[in-house]
Amino acid sequence: MTDKKAYLSIDGLDEKIELKISSGTIGPDVIDVSPLSANGYFTYDPGFVSTAACESGITYIDGGKGVLLHRGYPIEQLADKSDYLELCYLLFYGKLPTAEEKAEYVETIQRHTMVHEQVSHFFNGFRRDAHPMAIMCGVVGAMASFYHENTDLTCPEDRATTAARLVAKIPTLAAMCYKYSKGQPFVFPNNDLDYASNFLNMMFSTPCSDYEVNPVFAKAMDRIFMLHADHEQNASTSTVRLAGSSGANPYACIAAGITALWGPAHGGANEACLNMLEEIGDESRVDEFVARAKDKNDPFRLMGFGHRVYKNRDPRATVMQKTCDEVLAQLGRSDDPLFKVARKLEKAALEDEYFIEKKLYPNVDFYSGIVLRALGIPTSMFTVIFAVSRTIGWISHWNEMVSEPHRIGRPRQLYTGSAERDLP
Repeated sequence: MTDKKAYLSIDGLDEKIELKISSGTIGPDVIDVSPLSANGYFTYDPGFVSTAACESGITYIDGGKGVLLHRGYPIEQLADKSDYLELCYLLFYGKLPTAEEKAEYVETIQRHTMVHEQVSHFFNGFRRDAHPMAIMCGVVGAMASFYHENTDLTCPEDRATTAARLVAKIPTLAAMCYKYSKGQPFVFPNNDLDYASNFLNMMFSTPCSDYEVNPVFAKAMDRIFMLHADHEQNASTSTVRLAGSSGANPYACIAAGITALWGPAHGGANEACLNMLEEIGDESRVDEFVARAKDKNDPFRLMGFGHRVYKNRDPRATVMQKTCDEVLAQLGRSDDPLFKVARKLEKAALEDEYFIEKKLYPNVDFYSGIVLRALGIPTSMFTVIFAVSRTIGWISHWNEMVSEPHRIGRPRQLYTGSAERDLP
């Protein structure tokens, strides 16, 4: 906080309106516009792109410099030296765990990996060809009907239990969505495996054949979870906070976040990227599509390049690029036509002056889509896996909000409809 102030002059008002300026730990100063309402005014900011709706100490992004910090730690360091569950602990509790705290947290997550047996009956109400995200919205929201205890929002222990349940059970539900679409029996969690390996096992093992988890694939899955764990006040996180501000059940809040994530402008980017690669089809056509991307009169757009927030290189992409190389090397898939297209497209984006000038670097979605496909995960499951990753971010922001005094979210509007009129 600072004692700096701004003063706003408005035609028709005799006195200037005094506005306090607040400073965070890092990042730009923020002007407190709340005094405007007392004078009959409020701000107009479509998409809230210039509005800070909350204070948060969880994640910081500097899009201009390509920086992503979780509780102050750079994502590159976390991805190199940590793992997903350690990151979960950091996001929720605000500090890195000791070895003892890490072991206890892992044990807590493992204790909650199974879902209530009655949950399996929910799936029978969905068509087999239902989109997995449609099923996730339903079954995660339904968790509110199974866990009535530990939902005292004023109790830190209850909030921690709820968070652990969600982090533990969402991967189980996600794998069940996949198995249901394949007509295969559900696979129970195996708590002898680590978090990422357990998820892959629930996805790909069957009662008639064991699935041996490749450690390279497990590491790649863990990285994907880490790189998508939280990303500040994005659409789905803001949705969770808005729903939570009313005191809604936390499982319903996370379900709300999943519905927001489902939008192709948010969580469907890696699926859209893979669809684009399939549209290009062959590396011989890359130059053609690059030329189309440069043509302002052509509606075609390259997916997986550039980012709304990052005006420089997406720091997550650097980590994901290395993971992508490791997975493709393990598979020996250098001759796969789709991967050839991706490599040539990546080369063009990193060397072409048009892309360099506009800073259209490959982003995390470009590489994660390729990795997920290489692991055998269908595109319909991509956003579901994003939801698995982001659950800890959502519940951490929810916990941060409800643990402090807060107001129910109530955005205003610029009304442009009819003025008051009488019925004829």
